[in-house]
Amino acid sequence: MKTLYVTDLDGTLLNPKAELTKNATDIINDFISRGGLFTVATARSIASVKYIIKDLNLTLPIVLMNGVCIYDLAKQEYIKIESFSKENAKILIEIIEENNLKGFLYTLADGQLATYYEDLNNKALKGFYQERVDRYNKPFTHVDNFTKCIDEPIIYFTLMDSKEKLEELNQMVEKLPNINSVFYKDNYSKDMWYLEIFSEQASKYHAVKFLREYLKVDEIIGFGDNQNDIPLFDACDKGCAVANAVEGLKHKADDVIRANTEDGVALWLQKNVK
Repeated sequence: MKTLYVTDLDGTLLNPKAELTKNATDIINDFISRGGLFTVATARSIASVKYIIKDLNLTLPIVLMNGVCIYDLAKQEYIKIESFSKENAKILIEIIEENNLKGFLYTLADGQLATYYEDLNNKALKGFYQERVDRYNKPFTHVDNFTKCIDEPIIYFTLMDSKEKLEELNQMVEKLPNINSVFYKDNYSKDMWYLEIFSEQASKYHAVKFLREYLKVDEIIGFGDNQNDIPLFDACDKGCAVANAVEGLKHKADDVIRANTEDGVALWLQKNVK
């Protein structure tokens, strides 16, 4: 049986410093060298993912931005992209502005990802921005208003704020046709939440279903820790939640494995896949 193993990054494969340990890297590279099929599915974009996985010998396509993009590492190009219609992008920008929320808007044209922001008006947004600039050398572009991006192919919105401020907007977004979203607590900040909004055709579920056909695999086993990994588990034949996962994902999982702080994913592979 041809089995594909797909893991989330933050809170799952990565340690609390958002890094891969040497132990996990060595185990996974050995697994791949023996013919194991292994890839990642993350909410991150290619700018930070390339840096994070640079020591892994990955050859398979990777799932980015909660399934909005699938990127072929070998060819260094996107093989699948889901964007908003111009009408839906306008609606979302209006709702975000009316609720006085800030975040990041992503576009992808001619294979080039661009990230825009209006104002870094809270600590989490500033931290998100600064870490990606300092650590991953990621470029950002400031705009006075997101409406200036409306003629570009918009693929993603990331909003960061308190649960209370984002929850109402999430309820509004969930009622919109042709729109998908995930709402979950940040792994690295005590009181900060993410609301990520993208096309209805984009999710870890759709991306993993695509990989099943693209790679012609018989079985997929997924690993995750947060709410945005529920669609991943829905697309897999088996889901493994790390011990530090949210309770909702643990209830969904077929197995609960060791925590991300203990290299749970790598050790599970080492023990269970011969």
